[in-house]
Amino acid sequence: MFVYADNAATTSISKTALDAMMPYLTDYYGNPSSLYSFGQKAAEALQASRETVAKYLNASPKEIYFTSGGSEADNQAIVSAARLGARKGKKHIISTQFEHHAVLHTLSRLEKEGFEVTLLDPHSDGVIRLEDVEKALREDTCLVTIMFANNEIGTVQPITEIGALCRERKVPFHTDAVQAAGHMPIDVQAMNIDMLSLSGHKFHAPKGVGVLYARKGIVLTNIIEGGAQERGKRAGTENVAGIVALAAALKESCDHMEENTAKIIPMRDKLFRELAKIPHSKINGSLEHHVPGTVNMCFEGIEGESLLLMLDDQGICASSGSACTSGSLDPSHVLLSIGLPHEVAHGSLRLSIGEYNTMEQIDHIIEVVPKVVAYLRSISPVWDELEKGERPHLI
Repeated sequence: MFVYADNAATTSISKTALDAMMPYLTDYYGNPSSLYSFGQKAAEALQASRETVAKYLNASPKEIYFTSGGSEADNQAIVSAARLGARKGKKHIISTQFEHHAVLHTLSRLEKEGFEVTLLDPHSDGVIRLEDVEKALREDTCLVTIMFANNEIGTVQPITEIGALCRERKVPFHTDAVQAAGHMPIDVQAMNIDMLSLSGHKFHAPKGVGVLYARKGIVLTNIIEGGAQERGKRAGTENVAGIVALAAALKESCDHMEENTAKIIPMRDKLFRELAKIPHSKINGSLEHHVPGTVNMCFEGIEGESLLLMLDDQGICASSGSACTSGSLDPSHVLLSIGLPHEVAHGSLRLSIGEYNTMEQIDHIIEVVPKVVAYLRSISPVWDELEKGERPHLI
């Protein structure tokens, strides 16, 4: 049996998204910046897509900028806020230790330019506390950037409350909503969000297309120069087919969000319940504040890479951390940030399921994972030492 359980890394393109984009690859392939009617058909599709995305975020179409994905949107949002702050003598930014590297690496670059960055520690449940944000705020804070939902452990942050605090202190608030868009309700007005990033391939659109929402009044800094596209803020001929697919996929995901969630949560909870029966295992992250489909666990005495390879032999696609760092042998920075020791963090497994998964597939995972963990422990000298009491169990 083949089981794709890595939807947090990417999703398959939906038939709805594929059908929507195909005409703009074959029939209406004109450049939307062209004045002739053939190009204007593409321009009309671009505008309709902008209106659709705006509707599902409760934003204005003029606040929607199309990008190549979440990473570009994160970069542009953070750099824009930093440049605006610097002009006012404000060069302090607040974020968290367990952000996506698109955020963390951008912040590191800004530190080299003289900005001061405060990275908040998440609590052991993987949730940032409002009081920690409040304590970190300063007169020279020019941005708070905190992810909506964590890409590895699936915990959801108190976005509305953080946004309200930032609005009260007149500090711009950006959230990386790549793991939330299409899976959880998002209302940028009600949630007090000034800037937001999302990526289409996380909700059944193709790879290579994303969105930056920037509230009216926020002046964006260009990351890509060269043309007047996206109201002069993101040069390059628009990926019209991809944008049309993103809008269609977002609409489909949001329109069916309630029924999708009702299907996914029982599968997720069954995975948690059954895999937690494996001795010396640990569930990572709060189950109360959690996206519908992400399961992250650690199994003591094994290496995550070996676990993934053996699951692959059994037809199960999973992850041991975020897809962008899956080639690294270092333990997940997310798991270390919530207090897990290196030895435990190395044995992590992320299963991320969606509406296309079935309970039969979940049962297959539940049957295979304990056997693989048991086998890996049987050949592990570390597990042998743990069982003999030569070193203490950490889980």
